[in-house]
Amino acid sequence: MGKQMSFLDHLEELRKHLIRIFIVVILFATVAFIYSKYIFDYIIFAIAKPDFITYKTMCKITSGAYCFDSITYNFQSLEMGEQFSTDIWMAITFGVIFAFPFILWEIWKFISPALYSNEKKHALSFIVVASLLFFLGVFFGYFIIAPLSINFFGNYKVNEMVSNDFKLSSFIGLIKTSVLASGVMFELPVIIFFLAKLGLVDSAGLKKYRKVMLIVILALSAIITPPDILSQIIVAIPVMALYELSIYIAKFMEKKEKSLVKK
Repeated sequence: MGKQMSFLDHLEELRKHLIRIFIVVILFATVAFIYSKYIFDYIIFAIAKPDFITYKTMCKITSGAYCFDSITYNFQSLEMGEQFSTDIWMAITFGVIFAFPFILWEIWKFISPALYSNEKKHALSFIVVASLLFFLGVFFGYFIIAPLSINFFGNYKVNEMVSNDFKLSSFIGLIKTSVLASGVMFELPVIIFFLAKLGLVDSAGLKKYRKVMLIVILALSAIITPPDILSQIIVAIPVMALYELSIYIAKFMEKKEKSLVKK
């Protein structure tokens, strides 16, 4: 354990970490802003194109039942400065995503004085695992959730007389929400690890509420995906797998705590 610090000392230390995080995020965001044309052409608007890899794959595995052959909607910028603000927020979002490992490192450095020496040795493992899970979630949101949502809502019509003309910020917002929400969602095993370490959850409780969690996950899948069964199942499967992994993590933490008590 580190030396005792006052509340104001903690605030000052937190301020230093937040400043460093802010600087790194801005640096990555600046790079993203410089290459924004490439990002919009080949990453963001790629999802709206019929040849996007997700649509081609879905079409193939469903034998043509789930295909996206043409674009039936347009994007509009309806407010002065909307394109500029969208560009800025896109850059900041990319800045946060790419700076995520550094953000974790700063968080770890902030909480490390309260940890034991044997716990501090796991810093690298924590950052690597948490970062990998986050980036897996980001890829899942980009390649699965966002395309399924855009494909469904972009082509849904109540009548042929009504055209789908979406605000640019609405389209970007859907992608951003899908990507960041998935990244956070994939951190479930890490969250369970810390909750189990604090004694707030255990493997028995997680097993007991497995069926309840399945219903909750299916409900969340229905909210963040188009209202079709296939999309909901595609999203629910990896989240449920993460929940099962969390049970094993909690069980591992319990065995570890028991072995420490015996010693």
